[in-house]
Amino acid sequence: MSGLLCIALHDVAPATWDACRRWLDQLDALEASAPTLLLVPDFHGRGGFVQAPAIVDELQRRAAAGAELAQHGLLHQDRAPSPRTPAQWLRRRVLTAGEGEFAALDGPAAARALAQGRALLAQSGLHVRGFVPPAWLASAAARAAIREVGYAWTSDHRALYDLPRALRVPAPVLAASPRSGWRRAASRVWLGAALRATHAAPIVRVGLHPADVEYPALLRAWRTVLRALLDRRTAVTKQEALQMHPAALHEVHA
Repeated sequence: MSGLLCIALHDVAPATWDACRRWLDQLDALEASAPTLLLVPDFHGRGGFVQAPAIVDELQRRAAAGAELAQHGLLHQDRAPSPRTPAQWLRRRVLTAGEGEFAALDGPAAARALAQGRALLAQSGLHVRGFVPPAWLASAAARAAIREVGYAWTSDHRALYDLPRALRVPAPVLAASPRSGWRRAASRVWLGAALRATHAAPIVRVGLHPADVEYPALLRAWRTVLRALLDRRTAVTKQEALQMHPAALHEVHA
């Protein structure tokens, strides 16, 4: 094995469960152990896990078998005041389709959303140690709130962060965009190129989204990439990756 692999399934919620279930079946068939399941407490305001005990049972079973549960926002929907500049509009409305919930939150709003989301998960018997902001976007104030409220780790599109130790480990991520035909075609090319470009990275992450599994060509590309990664890397959770690679860490001051 030449390195570590962190596989994360984003946007896990009752509202997305059919597609998530299909992804989990795919990962099981590939014998991909230790996935990180990113749980959205109230996806788009459509209800949470309290109303879905069978899904909770499945998630708890997987956690007992080695999967990692983490919080992924509260609503997974950007409801902050509208962007004021073209750059903000591009970032929050176009590139992320209005999903970057923590991209523009101030500190108190971020802290409330974090606490409310964690409480909703706990009510269902789902306990989390890590937090990943939707679309990997968080304002400076939101990043500070994530550190302050007691999560063990977080991540963005470049790295993993051990929050108690204020440490960072670089970890490139492979992800796809299924929102249109041209994005899916570009994603298939990108996945192959990114697989080659990250060959020597100590840790590589994969970010899977429920919609990816709906498109056969994109799913085939993902299976090819996952097989190649699993052939030469050890699959671990994000928490395990932070614990196993202390030499790759360096202090974060931001």
